[in-house]
Amino acid sequence: MDELLSEKEQIERLRQWWRENGWFLIGGAALGALLLFGWNQYQAYRDSQAEQAAALYQSLKEAVDANDTEGATALLARMRDEFSASSYTDQAGLMIARQLLIMAPERAAEELRYVMNSTDERELSLIARLRLARVLAYRQEYDEALRVLAVSDLGQFAGRFSEVEGDIYAARGQTDAARTAYLAAMTAPGSVALDRNFVQMKLNDLATPAAVPSESSSNDAPVTDVPPADAPPVDAPPADDVPAADPEGGA
Repeated sequence: MDELLSEKEQIERLRQWWRENGWFLIGGAALGALLLFGWNQYQAYRDSQAEQAAALYQSLKEAVDANDTEGATALLARMRDEFSASSYTDQAGLMIARQLLIMAPERAAEELRYVMNSTDERELSLIARLRLARVLAYRQEYDEALRVLAVSDLGQFAGRFSEVEGDIYAARGQTDAARTAYLAAMTAPGSVALDRNFVQMKLNDLATPAAVPSESSSNDAPVTDVPPADAPPVDAPPADDVPAADPEGGA
């Protein structure tokens, strides 16, 4: 400000500036306070929702432990209605599916497919997808199981997916494809989480490749690549094939 101006002129200029800009300052301060209040309210709402979802999840877990399938299913329906975006709800769906694996595999598949398609968390979606493929393979729906597994960007789940692919091919008698899948599982990202001895055992159980007949035996019956009679089928999907994500992290 010009130092040659009189004190009166300086005061008058300040008043003029305030008349022109004061309301902007007041409005900006009020808007900032309102946004801060709204953000705090939103955080409080999210915390409250998470606490309610966690309480329902614990009740559902207790119902599952007590083999109360009807009660657990009712709680899951409530969670999906009231807390559809919570990872507690996705975890609850996985828990119900695990309970239904043996007595109602069709319903288990429905629950897993629901979680796979509805969750916003990539890891939970891949867990549901992997378990769904196992359920479909257990029901001998091999083509559909392979379609479920056919996704990209698997990250640390790649080894698990390749192992299940190998199980499916082995159950279908496609030993070459099974061998390729098992070998891929042993080197894929996430392979350190596999039971490598078990995968190697499944590799060893596959039929060896057919030998090329010599000229002296060219009149003999051709050798075919036939899986052994005791080749293990795809087992019922294990409940804990992949550790589920902690619901605390996504609620």
